[in-house]
Amino acid sequence: MPDEAATLTLGRELAPLLAPGMVVWLEGELGAGKTTLARALLRALGHTGTVKSPTYTLVEVYVVSSLYWYHFDFYRFNEPEEFDDAGLGEYFREDSICLVEWPAKATGHVPPADLALAFRFAENATESGRVVDLHARSEAGQQCLTSLTSRWPGAGN
Repeated sequence: MPDEAATLTLGRELAPLLAPGMVVWLEGELGAGKTTLARALLRALGHTGTVKSPTYTLVEVYVVSSLYWYHFDFYRFNEPEEFDDAGLGEYFREDSICLVEWPAKATGHVPPADLALAFRFAENATESGRVVDLHARSEAGQQCLTSLTSRWPGAGN
């Protein structure tokens, strides 16, 4: 994803492929595009309201087409146990899609990802801008990734 426009395109292509019950990890450096992707996913499904980073609130809740979308940000966690202390486990249900920024800050407590997107800044001349590596971590994640790459060959990076 060399720029914001490419990240928005990824969100538009990925949004209709995510299924209820899926957990999507958004990993990477500050400013690499995690919240931009979350915003693109929600906009692609028709959400017209504000989509902001949940850095200070831990979770932002969106209801789109009778489906709950939970956008988490664990950047400010000091200990993984804060996930349980905040009662966040109840959000991870079969009738929701959970987008999780900074999942490593809740290691051992946050549910495993179906799909993990690792955002990073380009490190060499063959890459430019931002790069997103997509990894399926479950059968549902693999189905999603397979559908994405068949719809949009540019999904490889």
